[in-house]
Amino acid sequence: MAALLYAARHPSCPYELVLVAANDPEAPGLTLAAAEGIATFAQSHKGLKRAEFDAIIDKALRGAGAEYVALAGYMRLLSPEFVAGWEGRMLNIHPSLLPKYKGLDTHRKALDAGDTHAGCSVHIVTAELDDGPVLGQIEVAILPGDTADSLAARILMAEHQLYPRTLADFVTRERQPEWLLNKVRERALALPQADEVTSHGMPCFGIEKGKKFAYFTQDRHGDGVIAILVKTTAPEEQAMLIESDPARYYRPAYFGDGWVGIRLDLGDTDWDQINERLERSWREVAPRKLTALMDAADEF
Repeated sequence: MAALLYAARHPSCPYELVLVAANDPEAPGLTLAAAEGIATFAQSHKGLKRAEFDAIIDKALRGAGAEYVALAGYMRLLSPEFVAGWEGRMLNIHPSLLPKYKGLDTHRKALDAGDTHAGCSVHIVTAELDDGPVLGQIEVAILPGDTADSLAARILMAEHQLYPRTLADFVTRERQPEWLLNKVRERALALPQADEVTSHGMPCFGIEKGKKFAYFTQDRHGDGVIAILVKTTAPEEQAMLIESDPARYYRPAYFGDGWVGIRLDLGDTDWDQINERLERSWREVAPRKLTALMDAADEF
């Protein structure tokens, strides 16, 4: 927690701590957070069912305006309801190179196994213990004569380096080109007979051996914009979209009235809407037999 707190003090850090919460009112981290001007919340879990206690913590987090949860030394198992409420927005750091050695006694397990390296991992929290997607890891060499305690001390230094950087990358991912392209790619290639090629220096998506229905553009004209370009049904639709939200929609240069640009780098992309725009664009170029197949599938 202290590593996250002090990393957040650097002007370039993209996150800030809004609350430090604990299930132990005597936790030393609460005293440190309060001294550094961070709001704190403490509630003992004793006498409460797991879901009841997690609901109290959840209310405190949301009341503080938290957008993400970073677990740091929080040793209680979380209820499914709590995990579901923060799905995709809760991280944890674990002292092993996951998927190795989930749970406790990770350092002893690595030594007993004769491993040459141990380490730490930051992962997204899911309902299964220490089982979510791994976002980052640091390997730590196991030295001759290492004990569980000496190894743990070095791994702790690695944790302090890994967690702030991984959290910073995670909270800014929705503005990172690679992450955005993967989100578009996942949706575009889910459409029937869609493929991906490079055209005009841009990743683009089209019907196999057919017309294109979407382009992914990144800083194409030195404007810093990350967007997708999709087809519209008519110039009137393009104009209507741009008028409704000129910060998000724009007329792409060299593409004419039949296309509209949708910015993806604003940090608040509605991916359901992107799904809809991609499907509409796909329908504009797809052969009728493909659209008929999709319509038939939708009926079921």
